[in-house]
Order: sequence, then C-alpha cells, then structure tokens
Amino acid sequence: MKKRRYLFENETHEAIRKAVRQFAEHAIAPNAHAWEEAEEFPRELYGQAGEAGILGIGYPEVVGGDGNDLSHVLVAAEEMVLAGKSVGTTVGLGSHGIALPPIVHLGTPEQKERFAAPVLRGEQISALGITEPGGGSDVASLRTKAVRDGDFYVVTGSKTFITSGTRADFVTTAVRTGGDGHGGISLLVIEKGTPGFSVSKKLKKTGWWASDTAELSFEECRVPVANLIGREN
Repeated sequence: MKKRRYLFENETHEAIRKAVRQFAEHAIAPNAHAWEEAEEFPRELYGQAGEAGILGIGYPEVVGGDGNDLSHVLVAAEEMVLAGKSVGTTVGLGSHGIALPPIVHLGTPEQKERFAAPVLRGEQISALGITEPGGGSDVASLRTKAVRDGDFYVVTGSKTFITSGTRADFVTTAVRTGGDGHGGISLLVIEKGTPGFSVSKKLKKTGWWASDTAELSFEECRVPVANLIGREN
C-alpha cells in the first residue's frame, strides 16, 4: 500500500481513494470550470455517481451503501475535490450527507426504502432544511411550524441557504411541532410537488457555484404524517 495520508487509513480507504479519483478525473474534472460558471452540474451526474458506488460510501448495506464508516466518507470527499477540481460539484453531489442520516438512523423501513435507497442509487436528490431567514442555523429558534390535522401536518414557514434546494426531490425539514426550544422540534420529509411547497429563489454565492442553493417556502403545505421521521418533538 502507498504511504498513508492519515493514520487510520487501510487498504479499503486506498481502494476508495482510487475509485473516487478515477471517477472524478473522468466525470468531473473535464467540465469543472464550465459547471461552476453555469452554477449547476447535470442531474445525470447523480446517476453516474450512484452507479459507480460513490454516493453509497459510508452508508449501511441495508439501504444500498457499502457498509463503511465516516472515515471512508472523508477520504472520498477529499479525493473528489482534489481530482475533480470543483468544490461546488462535490458539495452538491454530497448533499445527501446531511439529508439522509436522520432517515437512515431514525426512519422506518418503509422510509428508508422510499427515500434513502433511491438517493444512494442516484435516482433522487435530497436536501436538508434547517436554516431560516430570521434565525440562521440557530435550531432552537426555528419558526417553521407544523400543525397536526388528521393524517397530515400543515406546514408554514421558510428555509434559506439550502444546499441542492432548487432541484431536490425531497427535503428533510426541521419544523416546530411543540413548544419553544429544541424540545419542540420534529423532522418531516417534504417532497417536491407537494402543494404549498415552492422554491422561492435560487441564491447567488461568492463560491461553490456549481452547488445550487435555495430559499424555500411552505404555505399551508400538507405533509402526510407517514413522513414524520422518528417521534414528534
């Protein structure tokens, strides 16, 4: 094995480095500048990354991952940036890294099959919706509200600086279902096309252009109770 970059690296890490490097050199680097200038990369790249096993690195095999851990995700992301020469593309391709963990760790088997597995195959795009215009990423102060109405939650509020938000097929969204503070917060999977859910605007950034970033709006958006991740509050 070549000289290790980190003490924890072994043959598996090196194999992942090699696979990701080859993918990035062929699928990303030749178009890196053009995609950054265009402020997005082709959606088809998700499918290519899924087929190559890139998106499943660090996820359990039960949801379609490779069964490895976060140390493997680290070396994969590092190699993607070094060989692909586009931080924006790397961030966009990796937005599932913050959107899927709640589903993988707290979701039902049906939620894992419905939401997590298609993302790791590159068939769907996911995003995490926490940051809000009024409170930034101060989670305890979020105001997006979800009120139970029979078999649905009625969601009202907005999110901002959402990575992959302009074209995500679903957003793992933090909402307030209870009282003030962290104790009143729940997570809902809100799907693209749900009435009342819209992309307010695509945001301009000073860098990472190829990674689309959005402001999202929820206006009496009715989300099935079945899309609640874990328990309320």
